[in-house]
Amino acid sequence: MEPVNVVHIAASGFMDVQQDWLSMSLNTTKEGTDAATVQNQLKVALDAALGVAKAAAQPQLLEVRTGQFTLYPRYSSAGKISGWQGTTELVLEGRDFARISTTAGKIQTLTMGNVGFSLSRQAQQKLESDVQALAIERFKARATEVAKGFGFAGYALRELSISSADQGGGQPVPRVMAMQAKAAMSDAPVSVEAGKSMVNVTVSGSIQLR
Repeated sequence: MEPVNVVHIAASGFMDVQQDWLSMSLNTTKEGTDAATVQNQLKVALDAALGVAKAAAQPQLLEVRTGQFTLYPRYSSAGKISGWQGTTELVLEGRDFARISTTAGKIQTLTMGNVGFSLSRQAQQKLESDVQALAIERFKARATEVAKGFGFAGYALRELSISSADQGGGQPVPRVMAMQAKAAMSDAPVSVEAGKSMVNVTVSGSIQLR
C-alpha cells in the first residue's frame, strides 16, 4: 500500500563571507645559450627572493613555498638547439594580506604573476556548518508550515538529502597594477583586494503529515 499524506519539500540557505586567504605568485624567466648558466641565474633569483620571504614568514599569516621550475631548449629554424629558457616561481600565501603584499613589494628578483583569493580551511568549514544549520532550520519551518496548512498537527521525516555548492572560491586573477608596480622595481606594498565566497546548501526530502 502506497503511503498517504506524504509531501516532498525543499529549503535552501546561503551565506557569503569575505575571503580570508591570499595566494600570490612571483616569477622570473631567464634565457641564455648555456643550460647551466640559465639554471644558475634562476637559482640565484629564487634564493634571493626566498631570503626576503622567509624573513617575514609566519605560520598561517605568511607561508612560503616554491612553485614551478622549468628549463627547456629553444630550437633554430634548422631544428638545432639555439638556446635555453627557464622559469622559476615563488608563492606567498596566508591570512595577513598586508604582510604578504609588503613582502612581495620588497622582492626585487621576481615579478608579479597571479593573485588569488579564497577561504582558509577553517573559514570554509565554519561557513559550510553555519549554512547547513540555516538550511535545516528553514526546512523544519517549511515542514511545519506545510503540515499546518493541510490541517495536521505535525510531521515525521521520511527521507532527507543535503547538497551544497560553493561560489567565488579563489579564482586567480591577473593584477595589472601590481605588475606595473613591480616593473618599476618599487618596494612599495602590492595593492590587493579580496572578494567574497558564498556557500549555498539545499535540504530536500519527504515528510509524513500526521
